[in-house]
Parts: sequence; structure tokens; C-alpha cells
Amino acid sequence: MKHLMKNSKLSKDNPAVIISRYGKRLLAGLTYLMLALATGCVAIPSSTPPPNVRPQASGPQPPVSNPNVQDTINRRPVYDSYHDQPSPALVAEIDSLWRSFPGTTGIAVKRIDGGWTVAKRGDQYFPQQSVSKLWVVLTVLDMVDSGKIRLDERLSITRDDLAVFYQPIRSRVLTEGVVNDTILELVEQAIINSDNTANDTLLRRAGGPDAIRDFINRKNLGRIRFGPGERYLQSGIAGLEWDQKYAIGRQFYAAREELPYTLRKAALDRYLADPVDGASPEAIVNGLDKLARGELLSGSSTRLLLDIMSRTRSGPNRLKAGVPYGWQFLHKTGTGQDLPPVSTGYNDIGVMTAPDGTRYAVAVMLAETTASIPERMRLMQAVARAVASHHIP
Repeated sequence: MKHLMKNSKLSKDNPAVIISRYGKRLLAGLTYLMLALATGCVAIPSSTPPPNVRPQASGPQPPVSNPNVQDTINRRPVYDSYHDQPSPALVAEIDSLWRSFPGTTGIAVKRIDGGWTVAKRGDQYFPQQSVSKLWVVLTVLDMVDSGKIRLDERLSITRDDLAVFYQPIRSRVLTEGVVNDTILELVEQAIINSDNTANDTLLRRAGGPDAIRDFINRKNLGRIRFGPGERYLQSGIAGLEWDQKYAIGRQFYAAREELPYTLRKAALDRYLADPVDGASPEAIVNGLDKLARGELLSGSSTRLLLDIMSRTRSGPNRLKAGVPYGWQFLHKTGTGQDLPPVSTGYNDIGVMTAPDGTRYAVAVMLAETTASIPERMRLMQAVARAVASHHIP
């Protein structure tokens, strides 16, 4: 036997011998390892964190009425270079929607914390209309952060302060004579209800249009303008000089209808060609990006504003109607004047948050269009659905 071992290839160093001697032990060890992994008893270390792991916020957080907003602020996904470019399918779908819609349309989508933007007419000025209320409120909350204004400070509103178009606060003023609301109450009315008088009251307290423009410049928000306030903006668009009586009843509408069509059209054309309240879709989504990241306001003011925007009541059938179940959404709308067959300044801007925490800033702005209201809504819904359907976790 020794002779055979010595002269054959079946020595102790031969693989066949090794397998014979240790095969059973190796098989048993592999079986144990597979069972351990399957039951989660063994953890495999990694030098990089798994995707979508979010750091926990430290310290106490101011309460907000919508816990989803708090969750969105506190948890941010982890991204890598894979997310530096948008999905080609998203780019193609946005382009198709933009090309097929009648009128002057601006669309921008920015992946917050991601590094890419998809835009059509992204750098062109579009009428903001009530979207501009966001900059007023941001300025006011910035003054709160610096101690110049308190949220519980009360402001008086009388008949002489009333504006035009949508202003639910007007009925209270006409009934009570004087309304004394806090800064916080007026902020909520300006954003949630898009109340023009609430907005103009905040504008006056902030220091007027120049204060808003100063905030926009200090925060490097780019191609965003701010107009003269609702009363003077809307009367100028219509070709009228503001008269305070226009704030009551339908007197503004009556005065506007008495103007010759050519005069009204000339005034509207001037506004559309160079909107005094204009903003580019890219500047809008960049501003929303900065807001969501907490780069414009303190943490408490950021949470407050995002919570209020999540409760916006206007435009439920615009972008919001295209946001899928399970996603979060906060926004601000804007709606301009009509001179048939043209409608102007039909907008919605906001932040969509996916179930995994990924955030997108979205802006759809219509400078002028002959499309019906349902068609405009369907465009906005389609943009929101495209963002969600091409989301890459």
C-alpha cells in the first residue's frame, strides 16, 4: 500500500485526497453559512451605505400639523452619480407634453438633492400671478427669523386695505369694519386661500415691493421679479388706473368691461411681453430647492412654510391631481386674467416627495393659451405623473 501511495498520484497533497478528507467539513460549513444568511443571523459589512438611507434629525423639532412634512424635511435620500442625469424617458415625455400644448408654456422639473433639471423655456420670464405670494411670505418669515417681526403680531385691515379678485377676508372686513389678524393667520390665508388682501397686508408690513426684491437678490434666487402688489398689478394688466372703489363688489369687473377691447388687448400684450411679476421656471424650481433644503429660512420657519403649503386649497385639479397615491405634495398656484379667447398666467409650482423620500421641485407655467381649463389641468397632471412614473429611487 505504501508503495502504491508513493508511486501513484494519490499523495497527501493531491486534490482528490484533500476533497476526500475535508469535503464533508466544507459542505457542512457552507450549509451553515447559507442558513445563517437566510435567517439574518450573519451581517455582511459594507464600506458604503445602502441607497435611500437617511440620517436622523438631532434635537427637538418644532411641531407641524402635517407630520409628513416633518418627515420629508428630516429624512434625505443618499444619492450617487447614477442620479446626476434625468431619465431619458422623462426628458422625452416632458418634451412631448410641451410641444403638443397650445400657447406659451414653461415647464421645469428639478430633482432636489440630486443635481439635474429638465426644462422647456426654462429661462424665460412667465407671469407669476399668485405664485408671487410665496416670495412675500418668505420675506416676512425671514424677518421673523431676524427678530424684526413676530408671528403673533396683529395687523389691522379696513376697507381702505382691500384688494381685488379673490379675497375671502373682505366679507369679514365689510361686516366687522376692522379685522385684526396675526402675521401667522395672514400667512396661512395668503398661501392656503391665496387671499389677495392678506397678501397685500403682509407686503405692506414687510416694507413694500422693494423689501421683497431685496430678499430675492440677497438669496440669489435669479430670474424672479416682483410687481407692485395685487391692486396695481391687476389694474395695470386690465388697462385701468387703480381706484379703491374697485375693491368692493364687482366694480372692478364693470370698469374693465367698459374699456375698449383694443385698449385692454394692448395693456395685456405689454404685460405678457415683459411681465413685471415675471419669473423663469428654472428660477422657480431652484428657489423651491433652496426652500426645501432649508437654505432660505431657519429650520422652524422652513417647517412652518412647507406645512402651510401642504394645506393649499387652490388648484386641486392641477399638479396635485396627477401626484400618485403614497406621494406627498405641497404647492402654490397662480391664475391671471382672461381676454377671450386667451387666458393668461395659469400656473402651479410645488414639491413632490416620493415614498422613499426623494423630492422633486416642479413648475408648470402658462403665459398665454387658448386651451380650456380642463386641458390646462390635464397638462399639469400629466407632468406630475411623468415625474412619478420615471422616478429612479
